[in-house]
Amino acid sequence: MITIKFVRELKGMQASGHLLATMFEALRDVIKPGISTWDIEEFCQEFVSSRGGRLSEQGFEGYKYGTCISVNDEIAHNIPRKNVFLKEGDLVKVDATCNLNGYESDSCTTYGVGQISEEDQHLMDVTKKAMYMGIDQAVVGNRIGDIGAVIQHYVEDEEGYGDVRELIGHGIQPSIHEDPEVPHWGKAGHGLRLREGMTITVEPMVEAGGDWRILQKTVDDPNDDWVFYATPDGSKSAQFEHTFAITKDGPKILTLQKPYDGLEKYIPHFDEMED
Repeated sequence: MITIKFVRELKGMQASGHLLATMFEALRDVIKPGISTWDIEEFCQEFVSSRGGRLSEQGFEGYKYGTCISVNDEIAHNIPRKNVFLKEGDLVKVDATCNLNGYESDSCTTYGVGQISEEDQHLMDVTKKAMYMGIDQAVVGNRIGDIGAVIQHYVEDEEGYGDVRELIGHGIQPSIHEDPEVPHWGKAGHGLRLREGMTITVEPMVEAGGDWRILQKTVDDPNDDWVFYATPDGSKSAQFEHTFAITKDGPKILTLQKPYDGLEKYIPHFDEMED
């Protein structure tokens, strides 16, 4: 079911999103060669819980952890691990959801570990730009297909990368996964029409190898049979994700990270709105 949010709900989601965004900002100084992905999990848990929130992915559909942390060719949904240590040049994707006072937010950021190659930096830049291109299509009256079409064309046709099909964006609130589904590929002018007050995520996952398919793998842990996703050819991948609201003034991002330079149009001003 798709729910249209009142302004008071948008304010609550904005507060949740701000907490999540500040966690991602703080991770910039935490992620470095030599730390384990479990260290990242512990940092995120403490950061959010000490500020009154909860990493709400933990317990969702049986998931045991507060973050999904995927390294290099791992596309998404991998678990934080005590035996996986980051190395110079790695790409690490941290995906997390936050509940603050009953309001949800969802975001993902890809970090370069230490010095990364020009090729990997370009992959990250393209993925982030694709996310914002998709968000820009999320205006009242457009359709879901408009979001996916612009991402697919840029990622595949212009850049020659692979645009993952099987993992998609989604609606959010009151739970972390709600209708509608938001693919990062599709046809312009097709799909559900977007309405003011909808809250959704856009989260493209891009493969450097040019393939849009994914491999399912099981975590190498006798105590956990969780399935994650990886590139079929071992190439690196990147992902960026924001939660945002569709308003009459355009999409307003609830998980926006500082610095805001060039992103001012996405800053919400819900205090000026009325239910």
